[in-house]
Amino acid sequence: MAAREEAALEARYREAAAAGDPGAASLLGAMLLRRGDLADAEPHLRRACGAGLRAAANNLAVLLHRRGHREEAAHWWREAAVAGSAPAAHALGLHLRDHGDESGAEYWLHFAAEHGHTLGAYALADLLEHRRDVRAERWFRIAAEAGHREGSYRLARMREAAGDRETAETWYRTAAARSHSRAALRLGVLLEERGEREEAARWYRQAAQNGEPRAACALGFLLRDSGDPEAAAEWWREAAEGGDGNAANALGALHANRGETALAEHWYRAALDAGDHNGAFNLGLLCAAAGRERQAEQWYRRAAYAGHREACNALAVLLLQHGDPSGAAPWFSKAAEAGSVDAAFNLGILYAGRGEQHEAQEWYARAAAEGHGEAALQLAVAKERRGDLGAAVHRYRQAAQGGSAEGAFRLGSLLDRQGDADDEAEHWYAVAAEAGHGRAQVRMGVRAAARGATDAAEGWYRRAAEGGSRSAAFNLGLLLAREGAEAEATLWYTRAADAGHGRAALRLALIAARRGELTQARNWCLRAAEYGPAEVAERAGRLLEALNTELSA
Repeated sequence: MAAREEAALEARYREAAAAGDPGAASLLGAMLLRRGDLADAEPHLRRACGAGLRAAANNLAVLLHRRGHREEAAHWWREAAVAGSAPAAHALGLHLRDHGDESGAEYWLHFAAEHGHTLGAYALADLLEHRRDVRAERWFRIAAEAGHREGSYRLARMREAAGDRETAETWYRTAAARSHSRAALRLGVLLEERGEREEAARWYRQAAQNGEPRAACALGFLLRDSGDPEAAAEWWREAAEGGDGNAANALGALHANRGETALAEHWYRAALDAGDHNGAFNLGLLCAAAGRERQAEQWYRRAAYAGHREACNALAVLLLQHGDPSGAAPWFSKAAEAGSVDAAFNLGILYAGRGEQHEAQEWYARAAAEGHGEAALQLAVAKERRGDLGAAVHRYRQAAQGGSAEGAFRLGSLLDRQGDADDEAEHWYAVAAEAGHGRAQVRMGVRAAARGATDAAEGWYRRAAEGGSRSAAFNLGLLLAREGAEAEATLWYTRAADAGHGRAALRLALIAARRGELTQARNWCLRAAEYGPAEVAERAGRLLEALNTELSA
């Protein structure tokens, strides 16, 4: 039915056009143009143009443009635009823009936009944004309000860049609802940052299904973090096959963690092929973990020369380990200047090893300013050695807050010695002790024992002793002996003495002497005298004299 009606309509247009009706010629030419019959359409459109019909001029320009006659097309678009055609003004504006006439392009695109042409408004906004003209936002908004989805997306990006996330989200939603994949991706990112992970996943999935690899990658990370690594891997694989290097790296890491090095290497190489230099860095890590240091160095170099800051730092560490500090220094510097906190700290160590303390302190300070706890610790130790205890406390506190267990212990110890912040001192001892710091655990045990909290003291001593602290082993022995558990106490004294603890050896000598095991007592006395300290050696000497007398008798 539609085909018969169209054929009848065409016949009427042809008859009228043959009778000299320019309007019919214009309509016939437009019908033939839509059908793709350019050769038949052109004479009818030219006849209508001769009568001054602007719609025919615009359509003729479209026809000529399709045939590659761009300059003549521009002539007819100008004719139609001057006659008031907004579509022609839009087309002419694009033509002028593409030929470098931005002022002419702006004039005609503005004309089209002012006459309600949505594509004209968008193209004008695009041109103005390219020139960093603040008027761009107004025209993106007009295009967006007229339903232009790319205009909605671009407006959202502008509002997000300006810090107006609420408005940005509104326009991302508008564009995403019209299946704009990048808008759905950005909407997902905003929602995930806000903690609305379920809705974020929905928009990531929509964008991924519309062919956006970055959304598939983001969805993979969301699924991994929710405890579903298998589903994550599926989306990462889809993203990686779509050219997303980040997803390929994620797949590589997944397989590396499973010990599947061949698959890990495959995906790291895929990441590198996609232009992601994290792939080279990760290949370096993979080779280093397998003991293939020469290959690791090659991959680190490749990533480092591409500007990968962590690869610069890793390469420098490797060179330093191989005894090449002069080769390491520039790579540490490059990484540090690019923002690597670890590299700044490593530079501090490098300069300190050379005796260049001023330079070392500068790099430590840079790393500490970025929250590097061990760098702050180095600064604190230097301050304490100089007697600047106020500055030392500040730096120790910074180190402790940056995760340094040694910093927390030293802060507690310094506050303890100052004697005016006992509660805070114990707090920092506890922080260090919970992080596995042996001396802090012993200190917590001593404090608990002094309060009569025997169970707590025993718990801290055990943790420290099991971690290898001989002082903790000795203190645990004393505590158990006071509680009547002498057999277990002896075991801990023995562990402490075997680790060189003089008091523990003396205690074992006394126990052996009391049991009448004089030879064993003599042996422990000799070890106690060897281990010290001085007062222990003196007591061990007196006991040894008594034992020798007894043994002689």
